Amino acid sequence: MKLTAHSEFGKIHSLIIKPVAAAFQSESLLSAQWKTLNYLSQPDFKNSSSEYKYFRKIIENTQPLIYELPCKKNIQIDSIYCRDASISTNRGMIICNMGKTERANEPQHQKQIFKQLGVDILGEIKSPGTLEGGDVAWLNDTTLAVGHTYRTNYEGIEQLQKLLTPLNVNVIVAEMPHYKGPNDVFHLMSVLSPIDKDLAVIYPRLIPIHFRNELIRRNFKLIDVPDQEFNTLGCNVLALEPRKVLMVSGNPITQELMRATGVEVFTYKGLDISIKGGGGPTCLTRPIMRERQ
Repeated sequence: MKLTAHSEFGKIHSLIIKPVAAAFQSESLLSAQWKTLNYLSQPDFKNSSSEYKYFRKIIENTQPLIYELPCKKNIQIDSIYCRDASISTNRGMIICNMGKTERANEPQHQKQIFKQLGVDILGEIKSPGTLEGGDVAWLNDTTLAVGHTYRTNYEGIEQLQKLLTPLNVNVIVAEMPHYKGPNDVFHLMSVLSPIDKDLAVIYPRLIPIHFRNELIRRNFKLIDVPDQEFNTLGCNVLALEPRKVLMVSGNPITQELMRATGVEVFTYKGLDISIKGGGGPTCLTRPIMRERQ
């Protein structure tokens, strides 16, 4: 079996997650933090635990190696969205520098865990550069798309390119729109989910024209998420393997559009662990390695 970190759609071989018990911890912690972190409303701890149990079971059914991030006092509830603090490469992890100041402690915590697991560290994004994992997506083995957003700035993108140049990786920058402004959760992967080498789910109203055209030039077939399913995270789709995906329930149009192209779709109820905090299944996971297609 050949493995790669440079994929968003190969079968997941290993990944990191942070369960509800470690991230949300308690109803009182949720009550103390949800407003500051700009959640839509307070997640219910009991329901979050139930949703996460089902979410995890679907992932476990594909039999990857699963590593859990532990509870840590100075890490906030947003840490459940563990993709954002690091980026996987074939030479090790890149440790991010968060654009959201309340999440500043997450990357170094992940770095400690990676070292304990024996996972190499390729490098780190340093201030004044900022970069979040939700703003990057592998299009193929040598191309990484990066969104220029309120969470990821030019200095961070420049540092990323320098780290990846020795790996012969080209970085493509997508200039993302203002949308709801700097306090909103809006990443590149809010509008893009590659689910096979030639298939991607996008939200056409907010994806940059130049970047959409680049996807088409690279022979991606695009599945357009309708307006009524954007806020329910219809565009945030995790590929468990090529054309086998996991998404939040309540997005029937997008679900059927994917099935029409031969995609097997699994869903989970994500009101408390996903919709209220603005983080879908890609946000809830940090794949380390996938099978090379």
